[in-house]
Amino acid sequence: MSDLFDTEPNREECEWEERELEKNGLHYELTRRRFVQTAGVLSAGAAVGLPGVAIAETPMTRPITLKVNGKSQRLSLDSRTSLLDALREHLDLTGTKKGCDHGQCGACTVLIDGRRINSCLTLAFAAQGAEITTIEGLATKLDPKDLSELHPMQAAFLEQDGYQCGYCTPGQICSAVAAVEEHKRGALSIVSLHTGKTDPPEITDDEIRERMSGNICRCGAYPNIVAAVRAVTRGVSA
Repeated sequence: MSDLFDTEPNREECEWEERELEKNGLHYELTRRRFVQTAGVLSAGAAVGLPGVAIAETPMTRPITLKVNGKSQRLSLDSRTSLLDALREHLDLTGTKKGCDHGQCGACTVLIDGRRINSCLTLAFAAQGAEITTIEGLATKLDPKDLSELHPMQAAFLEQDGYQCGYCTPGQICSAVAAVEEHKRGALSIVSLHTGKTDPPEITDDEIRERMSGNICRCGAYPNIVAAVRAVTRGVSA
């Protein structure tokens, strides 16, 4: 696999990975990659003023009901509001963080119907009707007092010291919760395909690193994050 810090991607390897993802039904991963590629092209086009790449300027406020952490919330939002801004600015759920605001760092990760998404790239109206879970909704109690009241992944991050400044931690934990569930369902990653361990995929450290690769930690707490996820998958955490 190419090193992340290579100056140029290996085109043949990328094409092979895309063929394997498509062949094995990993359409979500393929769609995410193509979305990021397309968003980059459109952003660059808007920045240099290419014709046909225009940005809407007229706000349009509409009523919306979002179900967040099991509770329905009625709001009136500009139709262009991202789910991230709806959570933070309108529902005061500031556990979800705004990092790059371009879907590249994973700090804004939340769960929609159990699947992890970048809330900065998701319109609030697109999430209407879905079950949205944020970091505030993972614990068994609204104001947990000890480890037993936390989600096992939250407890594992504490026990394994899986954070430093903590800014990326809510997104890391939400992503890790979904990654573990994906593994339980037998969902494959590109590491599964490289190693040939697909039935079922083995949750090695390489698998964890690949499945968590959409979440960046600027402090570099990766070894402890991997340890936390490993502990939960092996049932040795709280």
